[in-house]
Amino acid sequence: MNKIKKILIANRGEIAIRVMRTCREMDIETVAIYSEADRTSLHVRYAHEAYYVGKAPSSESYLNIDKILEIAKKSNADAIHPGYGFLSENAEFARRCAQEGITFIGPSPEVIVRMGDKIQAREAMTAAGIPVVPGTDGEIKSEEEALSIIQKIGLPVMIKASAGGGGKGMRLVKNEADIVSAVRAARSEAKSAFGDDAVYIEKYISSPHHIEFQILADQHGNTVHLFERECSVQRRHQKMIEETPSPLMTQELRDEMGKSAVEAAKAVNYYGAGTIEFLVDNDLNYYFLEMNTRLQVEHPITERVTGIDLVKQQIFVAEGKELEFGQSDLRQKGHAIECRVYAEDPDNNFMPSAGKVYKISDPLGLGVRTDGYVYEGYEIPIYYDPMISKLIVWGKTRDEAIARMRRALYEYKITGVKTSIKMLERVMNNENFIAGNYDTHFIENNQEQLQSKPKSDAPEDMVILAAFIDYLDKIANVTPNKKEFVAAQSRWKKISHVNHF
Repeated sequence: MNKIKKILIANRGEIAIRVMRTCREMDIETVAIYSEADRTSLHVRYAHEAYYVGKAPSSESYLNIDKILEIAKKSNADAIHPGYGFLSENAEFARRCAQEGITFIGPSPEVIVRMGDKIQAREAMTAAGIPVVPGTDGEIKSEEEALSIIQKIGLPVMIKASAGGGGKGMRLVKNEADIVSAVRAARSEAKSAFGDDAVYIEKYISSPHHIEFQILADQHGNTVHLFERECSVQRRHQKMIEETPSPLMTQELRDEMGKSAVEAAKAVNYYGAGTIEFLVDNDLNYYFLEMNTRLQVEHPITERVTGIDLVKQQIFVAEGKELEFGQSDLRQKGHAIECRVYAEDPDNNFMPSAGKVYKISDPLGLGVRTDGYVYEGYEIPIYYDPMISKLIVWGKTRDEAIARMRRALYEYKITGVKTSIKMLERVMNNENFIAGNYDTHFIENNQEQLQSKPKSDAPEDMVILAAFIDYLDKIANVTPNKKEFVAAQSRWKKISHVNHF
């Protein structure tokens, strides 16, 4: 059993800071890596040490295995935590860490390969007796084969990339005439996104709930689940809001799905923190969807209702320790909700909104947690995922948690870039969400209620205010140009009547 003393976090942003916080509590030193675009990022300031890893594109920085391992050896880090995204589910990275004598905080490379390939994962779950969505047993070899299979299982179906994730390489087919073009499109997108054009077919479940179970396993055969998370509020197959417990769940279904999640993990000799994802239909039938062999973005809500620090448990497992608790020791207490806050414009097809953050005011108070990484004056880069923070609340009941999230979103102020905050507020006030009456089609089914209403005749008021504040920053220590200053004053007067603050 080896005590870990220094961890390199092979990631950026809020998850890098999240891991570092637990490390500080455990008296473990941390090493940050940063790209050219992240020189001033908060995770660089928070770590004990920080090293430049490469240019802004992730292919030249956060995905550069050779450079990351070089930094790990240079800094004498004895372990690497991959966070999520980037190299977190890269078997070659885990394998290279082992070759260099560096502990990879995650499962074995063999399990990453097996469960990262959706076809292999389906085969493993079928062998273990876990329900899977009806579909192909392996990769589709030809468009003719796809047509034959679809005629057997019936429409509609989903064409899915074997190496996929995040909604890439997926196509819904409702008409037989669209099968060939859908297979071609899915193959092309899969090849571009993952370097692998293998696709398979699953029966399309029309109104599913996306429910995942958090599992945790040590290297001594002990495995538990830490209950479910409801992840059905999505856009383009990307999660926006998660909650636990799920409003759909009964205790009987929870026990049955939890048992299946544990059996799924044991079937592949899994260790570490991971997630078994299921689809649940209107009749409460559940089907294995996929396994994520890493920490999930939404892990904080599980931490909040169970009191378990999942990052700390990941480190303990990597050190070879046994779990200190069994399934009977775990309880869900209260209700937790997480909203992902993106730098994007929900009213413009969710287009990313990179740029400078002028003002930020984080929500505070009882039961509120913010995992973020931006600060006033920070320039959000264009190169990475637009998520800038996660807002997590806890309440004794679901109603209290929703009310608390409404209050927290009201308090959350960010200017300079467009964000999804107002959109999230509208979800919290939506009658279907409040009633727990929603599935993965929630956004499209409630699009009209979730759209912002037209405002005043000055729609660019906040942009103008941000420009004025920026101008004041620039002239603070110099003699202002009178003409420019008068123009700035005029812009300020134009919006001074608008009650935003």
